[in-house]
Amino acid sequence: MTDWSFYGRDRFEEARSALEGKAHVTPVARCRALSEMAGCDLAFKCENLQRVGAFKFRGAFYMLSTLAEAERARGVITYSSGNHAQAVALAASFFKTRAVIVMPEDASGVKLAATRGYGAEILQHGFTPQERQVFATHLADERRLTMVPPYEDPRILLGQGTVLTELLEQEPTLEVVLVPVGGGGLLGGICAAARAFRPALEVYGVEPEVADDWARSMEAGRILRIRSANTIADGLRSLEPGAIPFPIVKEIVRGILRVNEDDIRRAMLLLLTRAKVVAEPSGAVSVAGALVHAARFRHRRVAAIISGGNVEPATLAEIATPPH
Repeated sequence: MTDWSFYGRDRFEEARSALEGKAHVTPVARCRALSEMAGCDLAFKCENLQRVGAFKFRGAFYMLSTLAEAERARGVITYSSGNHAQAVALAASFFKTRAVIVMPEDASGVKLAATRGYGAEILQHGFTPQERQVFATHLADERRLTMVPPYEDPRILLGQGTVLTELLEQEPTLEVVLVPVGGGGLLGGICAAARAFRPALEVYGVEPEVADDWARSMEAGRILRIRSANTIADGLRSLEPGAIPFPIVKEIVRGILRVNEDDIRRAMLLLLTRAKVVAEPSGAVSVAGALVHAARFRHRRVAAIISGGNVEPATLAEIATPPH
């Protein structure tokens, strides 16, 4: 059972206060062409313009701000495909503590370089979030480091939920929000914030159909593990929903929408060429959801969370090059 008292308005306001002057207030953008394609008033919450190029900085910084001085002084550790890695590395630099980051063996070069640039020690291990988690947990015990998980901590969800509290101030008549979902930190935080601030808001998660652990789990009513998640959206390759976000999402979300790989590529290209928004594949799935499932949202006021913009130049070039 979720302790909803932990996710009250006061806790989100506390997170907003901690992030003030540290995290960016990211803009909301619109593109008439994409709104027409989607058949709705489609807005983009541009977390690709957040520090480290993704929403992850919110949760990482807020969690570090809540740690006891002794915990921070020992150093922190996390496991991540890239965006949370950068977020923890940068947040640790604000608090002048060391960060150890476990990243996959096939991590994006852009994300590796950025994480290293923030001063973190990087160790590459495995290919799945679960492999990285096991390795990082062992290392945390061995080195007495404080774990800052990508989504398995309520404080992370509070930080990520500030995306919505900020968005509701920018778009007070918003009816629907579409959220990329991997482990569930962003979707869980937004669901909890919606319950606290706008219960009537319709929240939908969007994920690749080849990495549909959330859709399957929601259909089953319990957490299910999938065998593989071979998607271009490297930030959404979780094999199962997070244990902390799952019950929150299960109670609040209106549905989990699936999109295919071509849908994601098309959304990236449209964002780039028509809206002039650079989104990584994981960040573009929300817009893909608005386009693919347009009939569900026709004539409504919809916001798609562009969760990140850390995309390899080669991937962008591939997306932008028409097939021969």
